[in-house]
Amino acid sequence: MTAENLFALPADQPAAEEQLDLLARGKGLRIERIVSRGHTTAKGRWYDQDQAEWVLLLQGEASLEWEDGSCTALTGGDWLLIPAHKRHRVSSTTSEPPCIWLTVHGQMQAAD
Repeated sequence: MTAENLFALPADQPAAEEQLDLLARGKGLRIERIVSRGHTTAKGRWYDQDQAEWVLLLQGEASLEWEDGSCTALTGGDWLLIPAHKRHRVSSTTSEPPCIWLTVHGQMQAAD
């Protein structure tokens, strides 16, 4: 078992591609690191996922757009839980510093 660092970024990542690393998975659970450098969701495309997604923006600034036209601005340290089938898209991400996201996908709900 070796420790890895979420902030360690490869120097050779193609600028045109967002980096997605699967960190762990289990029954009905997936944990990913995503590195965005100015990447956004294509116009007219919406994420509509079967599972909830817990999102933590570790570094950078980003904005999520919701189907109703509202937006949520995020800065490093901000997190949110996106319910299953809540249509959304990434409308902006910073390239310097790059956005580093930690996402957890699974059957979950807010802990209220």
